Amino acid sequence: MVYGGHMATQQKTTVYLDPEAYEHLKVIARREDRAPAQLVREAVAEYVARHAAPGKPRSIGSGRSGRGDLSARAETLLRGMGRKR
Repeated sequence: MVYGGHMATQQKTTVYLDPEAYEHLKVIARREDRAPAQLVREAVAEYVARHAAPGKPRSIGSGRSGRGDLSARAETLLRGMGRKR
């Protein structure tokens, strides 16, 4: 459900900005016909995305063999690799 232009599940916080930054924010918001709070939320979302811990690479698990004993048998399975025949 949306109340006042934002989702009810959002968390409220207070951010203190220096007067000059706040004036610039209001100018940008007017120019883009958006609310200053919307710009702040967008900026925070971009910051979080840029600084978030990296997830697992998508390649993990892409070479699954379906065998559960590969790590236990690695030395045996790799024996002889790299040798010329």
